[in-house]
Amino acid sequence: MESELDSMKNNQVWDLVEPPEGVKPIWCKWVFKTKRASMGNIERFKARLVAKGFTQKEGIGYKETFSPVSTKDAFRIVMALIAQYDLFLHQMDVKTAFLNGRLDEEIYMVQYEGFIKDGEEHLVCKLKKSIYGLKQASRQWYLRFDEVVSSQGFMENPVDEYIYLKYSGTNFIF
Repeated sequence: MESELDSMKNNQVWDLVEPPEGVKPIWCKWVFKTKRASMGNIERFKARLVAKGFTQKEGIGYKETFSPVSTKDAFRIVMALIAQYDLFLHQMDVKTAFLNGRLDEEIYMVQYEGFIKDGEEHLVCKLKKSIYGLKQASRQWYLRFDEVVSSQGFMENPVDEYIYLKYSGTNFIF
């Protein structure tokens, strides 16, 4: 739990503020998972602070939720190209991906249970970045991802929007 909160603090996910008049903050909860290695032994325990986004109201708490997802067919084509041309494959995971998405809406969340400091019980979290559970979280992550990879010269595939390509001489990256 402390690791999750440190990550949120490092990513400047929210500011603690006085609750605005007439605004009802959304609730949050802790979700716990046991991560296991390939042999089934426990690798680590993980805690994630999740917003109860199901309480958000369209047009108030969020406007748009759509974000493109790569298809299985596109994945298979890329894998076939890798095999056919003996290309190098590198897979990565973006840790705390959703925390990189910037919010367009003003969203307030109650403080996280178990970590409220004395004298700050009345404050709420004004979210600056998306967190898991928000209706728009995956869209905000996609918009941020698109912004970053496009700034690096990658072009979005017009058929499958979640596949990007970059040429550099005779080299290319999917």
